[in-house]
Amino acid sequence: MTNHPAPAAPSGTDEVVELCRDLLRIDTTNTGDNETSAGERVAAEYVAERLAEVGIETELRESAPGRANLVARIPGTDPGRGALLVHGHLDVVPADPTEWSVHPFSGEIREGYLWGRGAIDMKDFDAMVLAVVRQWQRTGVRPPRDVVLAFTADEEAGGDYGAHYLVDRHPELLDGCTEAIGEVGGFSYSVNDDLRLYLIETAEKGLDWLRLHARGRPGHGSMVHDDNAVTALAEAVARVGRHRFPVVVTPTVRAFLEEVSDALGIELDPDDPETAIAKLGPIANIVGATIRNTANPTRLAAGYKDNVIPGRASATIDCRSLPGQSELLLEQLREVVGPEIEVEYVQRQPAIETDFDGALVDAMAAALRAEDPGARPVPYMLSGGTDAKAFQKLGIRCFGFAPLRLPADLNFSALFHGIDERVPVDGLQFGVRVLDRFLRQS
Repeated sequence: MTNHPAPAAPSGTDEVVELCRDLLRIDTTNTGDNETSAGERVAAEYVAERLAEVGIETELRESAPGRANLVARIPGTDPGRGALLVHGHLDVVPADPTEWSVHPFSGEIREGYLWGRGAIDMKDFDAMVLAVVRQWQRTGVRPPRDVVLAFTADEEAGGDYGAHYLVDRHPELLDGCTEAIGEVGGFSYSVNDDLRLYLIETAEKGLDWLRLHARGRPGHGSMVHDDNAVTALAEAVARVGRHRFPVVVTPTVRAFLEEVSDALGIELDPDDPETAIAKLGPIANIVGATIRNTANPTRLAAGYKDNVIPGRASATIDCRSLPGQSELLLEQLREVVGPEIEVEYVQRQPAIETDFDGALVDAMAAALRAEDPGARPVPYMLSGGTDAKAFQKLGIRCFGFAPLRLPADLNFSALFHGIDERVPVDGLQFGVRVLDRFLRQS
C-alpha cells in the first residue's frame, strides 16, 4: 500500500478568490431598515467558521436580530506594543439584478474579474484578511504586535448597529488598539507603465445627513394655490442641487495634489486645484469632491393623495463636510434654502484627518514597493465615510489601506455602489501579498 502525502494547504493567494466568492454569494443587503436588511449574521458566522478552522477564537456581538459583528484577536510577539485594528464591514448596499450584466450575488468569475455586490466595497478586503491570517495560522507566523480583526455590520447606513455599536457597547474588544487600517485606500492609479500612485486614505469628509421640511396650507389640488409646501421644497432642493460651495484645500488634499502634480509633470495653481484634478481621469470624481463641502438631494417625500395639496413636504440631503467645517456647512446650507425651510439633522459624524508619516505609513510603502517597484504611495482624502469615524472615537489613528493593483483602464470609483461591481482576480492576489508583508512589518 502506497502512502501518499497529504495535499499542501492552499496559500493565501490561492484561496482568497474562493473566500471572496463565498462572501459575495451571501446577500448582506443593508437597506437602512432592520426589517428589510439581510444576511449580516450569516456572513459573520461564515467568517467565524473560517477562523475557527485554523484555531482563531472569535467574539460575536449581535446589535439587533440578524445584525452581527465579529471580533478576534491574534496575539503578537510583543504584547507591550499597541494593537493594530484591521476592520472590514460585511454589509453591502442594495443591487437591482435587472441592471447588472451578472446576478449581483452570483460571485461569477468573468474576464479576469470576480463580479458581485461588495466586490470592492468591501468583501474583497474581508477575504484578503481572512486569507492572510489563515495562512499565518497554518504556517506558525505571529505578527509583531497584537492584531485585532473586526468584521462589522451596518457600515453602509452609518454604523449604528456596527462599528459605533462596538465602540459604545463593547470597547473592551478593542482594548489596546492604537492604529487601524480599513477601506478605502491602497488602490493604484496608473500614471504610466512604470509609475503607479497608490492612494492611502489619511482623511475622510464628515457625514452630515440633513432633512429639509417645508410647510404650507393644505388644499384641493384643483384650486389656484399660492402656499404649496411641495413647491417651496422643490425650489429649495433645486437650489441645493445646483449650489457649489467654495473651494478649500486642506493639508491632506494639498499634499496629494503636490504629489500628483510632480508625478504628472504639471504645475499646481493653489488657486485653481480643479485644473490639476481634471487630469486624473477615473479618480477625479473622488478627489474633486474633497476640495469643497458638498450637498446632494437624495430623497423626497410629500403628500398622501393625488388631488390633495399637502401641508408638509420633506427632502433628505446628503452633505459631506471638510475637516472642521461641519458648522460652516450648515450655515452655508441655511443661506441656500432660505429661512422658510426647516433644517433637521438625521445623522452627524465628524470628519477625520491624520498625518502621512510614522512607522505604519513606512510599512505600507515598503510592502507596496516590494510587490510593485513602480509604486508611489500618496495620501488622500476620501469623499465618503467609513467605520474609521467610529474607531477614531477611541483615540485610534485610522488609515484606509486595502491594497489593490488595478488595471489602468478600470473606472474604479464608478464601481462603488454602482452596477457591475467587480474586482480583478490578480488584484485580489496582489492585495494578499501586500497585506501579508505589511502586517508582518507593522
